[in-house]
Amino acid sequence: MSTTQSDLKETVEQCENCTTKTQHRVTVELITESDDAENAEYSREPYRVTKCTRCGSESQQRMNDI
Repeated sequence: MSTTQSDLKETVEQCENCTTKTQHRVTVELITESDDAENAEYSREPYRVTKCTRCGSESQQRMNDI
C-alpha cells in the first residue's frame, strides 16, 4: 500500500487508548488498496487518519464508508 498525504489539521477527539478527549493530528490520505502494480492507480481510496498527540495511537477510516 502507498499513500499520498494532505495538509495536517489538529482537532480534539476521543482517544480510545487514553480514554479521554485529547488533541489529534488529522490528515486525509489516498491509500492504494491493491498490491497489483497494474491496477494500483485505480485502487486509491481516501482515508481519514487521526493520531493522538498524547499517546501516539493512530487510526484510519475509509472516507467513503462513513
